[in-house]
Amino acid sequence: MTAPMKADQADREQELLHRWTTTLLAARAGRGGPDPLPYGRNLLDRWSEPQRRYHTVDHLRAVLRRIDELADQGGEGGELELVRLGAWFHDAVYRPDRSENEERSAALAELALTELGLTHHEVAEVARLVRLTVTHDPSPGDLNGETLCDADLAILAADPDTYQGYTAAVREEYAFVPDAAFREGRATILRQLLALPRLFRTPYGAAAWEERARENLERELGELTESAG
Repeated sequence: MTAPMKADQADREQELLHRWTTTLLAARAGRGGPDPLPYGRNLLDRWSEPQRRYHTVDHLRAVLRRIDELADQGGEGGELELVRLGAWFHDAVYRPDRSENEERSAALAELALTELGLTHHEVAEVARLVRLTVTHDPSPGDLNGETLCDADLAILAADPDTYQGYTAAVREEYAFVPDAAFREGRATILRQLLALPRLFRTPYGAAAWEERARENLERELGELTESAG
């Protein structure tokens, strides 16, 4: 890695750490507690683990930006600082060969945020949001859940080249799975998503992202089916 690239990466990490600290202090609302910075560094270390290809710091950054976009477009509603904390923790524990990642991430959130001085309600809400990313199926009127789930799924509405990069990165994370098994499993997930009445629950997400996301999913499913045949 060249010196300019290292400097750019360091700047982006500092930006994220500043954002983490600002979010945590806003959620804590003046209450005392430990310095958030070491916790933020620990989270970034987790998001930078070598087994990750899609669920990386870049994904964390993208989800946070989408939350900002939804907040700007959707106006007031929800507990945005808790939603942002949910984004920080939602893939903090990630092993592609394990199925309990969300539960372990939620448990990490419960431990860390309790130590950091958040209230029982705040800790429980962030952990609930993390667990909700298993299904991405928030109940009607769950503003926090709708915002986090839409932000997490927004990659599905990316332009075709970006979407292709996303699917390639996911395949790399599951490189230990044979091709036929991966195609079958991925096709099952795509069919489940396409069967949903709506992928995106916020008004803005439904209007801005739904159509293109379904086009991407349909195209990927077609390619998987063709290659399997």
